[in-house]
Amino acid sequence: MLIQRFFQHIPCAIALILTVFVLPASYAAYPEKPIRLIVPFAPGGGTDQISRALGAGLAQQLGQPVVIENKPGAGTIIGMDTVAKATPDGYTIVMATFAHAVNPSLQTNLPYYNDFSFSPIALIARGPNVLVVRSDSPFKSVNEIINAAKASPGKLTYASQGKGTSAHLAGEMFNNLAKIDMTHVPYRGAGPAMTDVLGGQVDMIFGTAAAVAPLLASGKLRALGITSATPSPKFPGMPAISEIIPGYAVESWYGLYAPANTPVNVIDALNTATKNAAANPEFIKKIEQEGLTIKATTPEELEEYVLGEQNRWQRIIHENKIQLN
Repeated sequence: MLIQRFFQHIPCAIALILTVFVLPASYAAYPEKPIRLIVPFAPGGGTDQISRALGAGLAQQLGQPVVIENKPGAGTIIGMDTVAKATPDGYTIVMATFAHAVNPSLQTNLPYYNDFSFSPIALIARGPNVLVVRSDSPFKSVNEIINAAKASPGKLTYASQGKGTSAHLAGEMFNNLAKIDMTHVPYRGAGPAMTDVLGGQVDMIFGTAAAVAPLLASGKLRALGITSATPSPKFPGMPAISEIIPGYAVESWYGLYAPANTPVNVIDALNTATKNAAANPEFIKKIEQEGLTIKATTPEELEEYVLGEQNRWQRIIHENKIQLN
């Protein structure tokens, strides 16, 4: 009798064992191993610096190393595509930027779908770009640049950290609204772009606040104006370019994404960790020193914000006939 009962319970026991072994990864403790944070720019630039600072905070919050992996190129598409095609288990995430919202309007053959290939985690920070020149540049105002560009079409150059980035589109909008022609010189990241601006190979850059802040503080760069619609208290005394060129406004942003179909509990864990890391006084100090404002959000708020930016830039790009060469 006992033997018969024993054999009657074997199927249930086997089913229980199999259930344990085939439970999806989302039900396991997360995280159980290091997390890759993809940065779609070269080392040394503003996005890289912010990603490393946030990565350290995430590692502290999650109890696992966060490994920064730089994948620059193609206006962030290489890095974003790496994450779009990664396993949706929360172990590969990406620091998305302004380019993520404009690439659908600039590229006809994206290898992924903005609206369907990613799971939003959190918006982290926002802020204006800054039009800067090297400290010994002859240009001391926005008007001087406009006048020089009108006198010699195509001669003045502006750098960017890649095609489709905020620095690129800020320059294109500047060209279009000021009715001038400056030549765009793209690089594979803010670091190399800044090096050539400092070296005089390129005249200027509409750099992200994060990238230019330390160089402004050291006196190596001179700021001529910010790209926000109005003056910013983080840049006291600095004019908004919109005061000279009505309607001009560009904002950089930084947000985390995971691959589409990443389990909700994993996204929730990453969102909570991101908000806690962004609330750290040291991280806040670093972000504010770089002219940015902390905007740690829910996944839904990031999705809504980027959709709004995507629609706004689609209109601007089409109206101004901005194209990638």
